[in-house]
Amino acid sequence: MTLTWKLVIDSTNAPALADFWAAALGYEVEDPSALIEELLAAGHIGEEAVTEHRGRKTFRGFAAIRHPEDPFDEVSGVGGGRRLLFQDVPETKSGKNRLHIDVHSGPNGLEALVARLEELGATRLREVDQGPAGRWWVLEDPEGNEFCAA
Repeated sequence: MTLTWKLVIDSTNAPALADFWAAALGYEVEDPSALIEELLAAGHIGEEAVTEHRGRKTFRGFAAIRHPEDPFDEVSGVGGGRRLLFQDVPETKSGKNRLHIDVHSGPNGLEALVARLEELGATRLREVDQGPAGRWWVLEDPEGNEFCAA
């Protein structure tokens, strides 16, 4: 039996990091505003649990993105497939990531991908050239999380 999963990434500004990764991957930022309105109206959550980002209500400290072709719940906005959840934590990143995302270049090539990622806010760290095994770039997202572009 296969299991469903999501990748959870600690952050200091979940909505901003979700925006970066949605643009980087071509994903969609989940919109939980309808669910939030229901929960507020029923008294299940208070206004302190909610913030606004880009004109939409979202849960304070959380944001998620999903693959645009995967199924999702229309009320909660939660994706049922490939999904990244960003959650704010009080501490900043303190060391090397033990898990990272590899972004694969498409028909425009590696240099075009890396340039686009930089325009979105990524920073190049170093180029890795493995000869016949290929080459790629190690980058950081806006919060310093390492990832690779190949």
